[in-house]
Amino acid sequence: MSKTILFLLACSLLAQNAPEPIQQPWEGVPEGFRQLPVGKFRIPANRAEWTRHRGSVQKIVIASLGELPPRPPVSQVRVVAKENRDGYTLEKFVFFNGVDTEVPGYIAIPTQRSGRLPAILTMHGHSSSKENMFGQQPTSQFVSEELVKNGFVVLGIDNYFNGERKGKGPAGTMETMARGADQEMSLFKLNLWLGRTLWGMMLRDEQIALDYLASRPEVDANRIGAQGMSMGSTRAWWLAAIDERIKAVVGVACFTRYEDLIATRNLRAHGIYYFVPGLLKHFDSEGVMALLAPRPFLALTGDSDAGSPPVGMKKLEDILKAVYRIHGKAESFESIIYPQTGHVYNEDMHQRMVAWFRKFL
Repeated sequence: MSKTILFLLACSLLAQNAPEPIQQPWEGVPEGFRQLPVGKFRIPANRAEWTRHRGSVQKIVIASLGELPPRPPVSQVRVVAKENRDGYTLEKFVFFNGVDTEVPGYIAIPTQRSGRLPAILTMHGHSSSKENMFGQQPTSQFVSEELVKNGFVVLGIDNYFNGERKGKGPAGTMETMARGADQEMSLFKLNLWLGRTLWGMMLRDEQIALDYLASRPEVDANRIGAQGMSMGSTRAWWLAAIDERIKAVVGVACFTRYEDLIATRNLRAHGIYYFVPGLLKHFDSEGVMALLAPRPFLALTGDSDAGSPPVGMKKLEDILKAVYRIHGKAESFESIIYPQTGHVYNEDMHQRMVAWFRKFL
């Protein structure tokens, strides 16, 4: 092989491995999309001011989810299998969500326990499943065992278009993740026609799971946390915003401010499932996350994750720190941004997640 060809191959490899240039905010965004009518979240000056306005903020957040049908009673949940594992029992359960499909899930319960235990509602990411979280198909989202061995009851379900719910959308088996996001798109379209949102229905399923978790005799319903990665992270803090039963949150990845997705040309970095109408007319995602205060909230995010532009994360940190300070709970919010780290759930994040719940639950 000639020296010229070797040189060209080396240049090609260098070009392939070179880091992408940093996207500067609004660089390359067409002029017509730079002055969007995005509402601004007003940082409250004190706790009394926030107390006056919090209810209206939460009402806007809930309204953006569309019309949510009443949830079915927990008495309809059926345990379909039980397995003894090292130090805990794993039960598989299923419930009809009262609208369109049956929802399967797992609950892991420590064998040795005294009294009611704190519990974690765990939520998987996009294209993941309960099997990833509970070890049948372990990935970095396998959290149930380390949590249960630290004294927590752990529950998680398959959300729409994931796990055992693949091929159970409006077109049945014609739509699976193997064919792309077709089931997700069909559900998104159908729910809009019905005055709902797919995101609202996903959160509603998590609320049904939370109803069941809180009803279990092994669980202290006043000490329930929520955690997840990616789509699961976003579900965790949105769920806590609309449901006060969540007492602590850990979100891994997707610490995302929406306007900054537009500014960095990264709307494509997120699936269509979580887009809701009207929210940005009022405020950005800080309005949702502010509703968590003063409940403990830990965000763990890589600085090279396209779905969480660093410029947006810095804004979120400043706003949320201010909201937590007015409650006198500055220590209850923490954001860690990992350098040169992408869309991952690494070992340090696992350890911090467990420590956060041990501290606050």
